Amino acid sequence: MDVIYSLIPGMIFFGLVFVGVLIWAIKRGQYEDLEGDATRILMDEDQEENNNLEPGERRKRVGLNFPDDD
Repeated sequence: MDVIYSLIPGMIFFGLVFVGVLIWAIKRGQYEDLEGDATRILMDEDQEENNNLEPGERRKRVGLNFPDDD
């Protein structure tokens, strides 16, 4: 029973520390763009380069094009 009396204040202390870290992260803008990283990882690097070109000027990279992508 004596252990519980020391664990309760310790858990309250750690809970307050975690709430403080959460508030700090929110104020620093860590949760501003939740969708950006999720969609950025799905984007192909070549797609960004090829978007600036005309349809007939697509760059070809050896080993990365499908055989019928002529």
